[in-house]
Amino acid sequence: MAADYLDWLRREGRIVIVGASLAGLRAAETLRAEGFTGSLTMIGDEPYEPYDRPPLSKAVLLGKASPLHTELPHRREVDAKWRLGVPATGLDLTAKRVRLADGDEVEYDRLLIATGVRARPWFKEEEGRLDGVFLLRTRDDAARLLQRLRSARRVFIIGAGFAGCEVASACREMGLAVTLAERAGAPLVGALGGVIGAVAADLQTGNGVDLRTGITVTALEGDPAGRVRSVHLSDGSEVETDVVVVSLGSLRNTEWLTGSGLGAGPRGIACDAGCRAFDFRGIVTDDVFVAGDVARSPHALFGYQFLSLEHWGNAVAQAETAAHNMICRGADRRPHLWMPAFWSSQFKVNIKSVGVPPMGDQIMITQGSLAERRFVGVYGHQGRVVAAVSFDNTRWLEFYQRQIERGAPFPVDYTTVDRRPEGRQPVDADFPDPSLPTHGPTVTLSGYSPADQQLVFTPARH
Repeated sequence: MAADYLDWLRREGRIVIVGASLAGLRAAETLRAEGFTGSLTMIGDEPYEPYDRPPLSKAVLLGKASPLHTELPHRREVDAKWRLGVPATGLDLTAKRVRLADGDEVEYDRLLIATGVRARPWFKEEEGRLDGVFLLRTRDDAARLLQRLRSARRVFIIGAGFAGCEVASACREMGLAVTLAERAGAPLVGALGGVIGAVAADLQTGNGVDLRTGITVTALEGDPAGRVRSVHLSDGSEVETDVVVVSLGSLRNTEWLTGSGLGAGPRGIACDAGCRAFDFRGIVTDDVFVAGDVARSPHALFGYQFLSLEHWGNAVAQAETAAHNMICRGADRRPHLWMPAFWSSQFKVNIKSVGVPPMGDQIMITQGSLAERRFVGVYGHQGRVVAAVSFDNTRWLEFYQRQIERGAPFPVDYTTVDRRPEGRQPVDADFPDPSLPTHGPTVTLSGYSPADQQLVFTPARH
């Protein structure tokens, strides 16, 4: 019976993908490549086919690419029905129907959810609507911000995670005065810890950024015409500005699943290693799959912790795994075991990481020098290597990826390790308390229970 159903599904079944995203597109291509000839529907809340987001905070702001021309190349024809500009608003698991904002319903035999994340808005709605206050997540966001930056004099960025730091870099390259405010003690501490955060702070200040750390923004002030003119800080100071970029991390797009019965919440949608979604009781479904930034799944290399990964490569790999598993027999299914990896470019410095840095208790500088901003740092947890980060020194990352995969011991003791003073002993990686609000991580550790809906970050003022 199961074999007959799968044969029918591959030939005539209805597969719906919610999320016209990188993950959604790669899943659709994989389905067709692996012989799915049935009906394929792609649903997206934006009016565009899938496009590439990383250039929006890098090449687009520097004028090296148009925000309207970052389309993702199609690796093959997907022959899909596109429902764009119409968000999904609900899911009926029993009837196998996705409800849309225009009142329509789309039936499916198998469903893939790849709705990703959105930018976290400013916590005061009225201030967030001031002319000159921007988020940066979508193609339209980038187009509006780029247009305003061309006539701006001073930019104020709230939040020194990767996106905030990249925007600061682009604005300085444009010759704009930039103030960067961060609640934590340094940039990137949520993602890479305080040791590396100190290097990131020097990188910002050394390139002319007015960096304010250990501080929060209490208010955005507008002029009588409704245009932002200044920012008020928790130390009582005020900074005049033409443009405010709110860069406080992301929110996972799961609200439309409220009441559906899936294990979905602010931390994402829980799924097993084969990308099958769990329901709210922790029981795995067999007709609903998840991929990309919105997913949280267990990883064998990291103690089977559920990881939420906001990584380009993870979205591709997980989408391909999900699509494969949707239309194959149980014995042929494969696990999603992609190695977390991330990169950023700031002030012409190439920053890359592999593994899960926020899992690390300690860090050891194994190559290069922090002072020279050219180094590799290796993170350890419970006596084993769990991550590595490089600044302009990527040639070592493949080696350390292999060490993570084999569970190599930490502290590391290789003949290749530099014997400079900072490389001799591991030190505290200095990550912030995970119970405190932060917006820096691109990897979130979210526990062991697929049904756990506890918030990782509590709401707080910035």
